Amino acid sequence: MGPCKETTDLAPASSCGVPTFPPNLSARVVGGDNARPHSWPWQISLQYLKNDTWRHTCGGTLIASNYVLTAAHCISNTLTYRVALGKNNLAVADEEGSLYVGVDTIFVHEKWNSFLLRHGNDIALIKLAESVELSDTIQVACLPAEGSLLPQNYSCYVTGWGLLWTNGPIADELQQGLQPVVDHSTCTQWDWWGALVRNTMVCAGGDGVISACNVSVQALHPIPTPDSQTEAGQ
Repeated sequence: MGPCKETTDLAPASSCGVPTFPPNLSARVVGGDNARPHSWPWQISLQYLKNDTWRHTCGGTLIASNYVLTAAHCISNTLTYRVALGKNNLAVADEEGSLYVGVDTIFVHEKWNSFLLRHGNDIALIKLAESVELSDTIQVACLPAEGSLLPQNYSCYVTGWGLLWTNGPIADELQQGLQPVVDHSTCTQWDWWGALVRNTMVCAGGDGVISACNVSVQALHPIPTPDSQTEAGQ
C-alpha cells in the first residue's frame, strides 16, 4: 500500500453507467431486495484468502478497466485479496459472465484513521493485476463531476452482499435498496448524525428499514436519468 502516484483513463460519460440489463427501479424496496442479475455490472466483490478459501469482505465499484473504488476500512495489510467481477450469486463460483482478478496495488487514503471515523477519508483505490475486458456483465460506473451536490430526496440505490436483516445472514445474491438523499442541513441536526457529518459525505436513507449495512457494504448509486448511473459513495 502507498500513495497513489499513477494516473489512469476513466471511461467517458458516454460509455459508463449504462447496464445492458437495466435494474428494476419501478417500486420502492423495503429492507432491500434481490437485484436483477447483472443490472449493476460495475459492482464487485472484494475477497480475501483464509484457510485456502476465498471469502467476501466488502463490495466496491469498477471505475476503470483496471481500478476499483472501495472503502478503506475494508483493507488490511495482513491479507491477500482478489476482486470478483460480473457476479450476482456469490455461492456460484463459476457463474456465467464472472471472473476473478488479482490485486496489484492498494492505495488507502493517506488521512484515513480507523480510530478517528468522524474525520472521514474512508476510501481506497485498488489497482487490478490486469485490465478486464468489459462485457454485458462487467462495465464501469460513472464518477460525478467535481463539486456536484445531490438534492434532498434524490433517488439513490445501495447495492451489495450485506446482511439481509440486522444480525441476519449475509446475502448470496446481490441486493439493492432505495436510499433517498438527505441534505446536509438535515443530516447535521442533533436527532440525525449531528457533528459526525462532514460536507464531504453523502447522507442518505433514514427510514430505519433499509441501510448500507443490511442491504449493502459499499456502493451508492444516484439515478439521474434512464440513460446513465453514477457512483456517489462507498
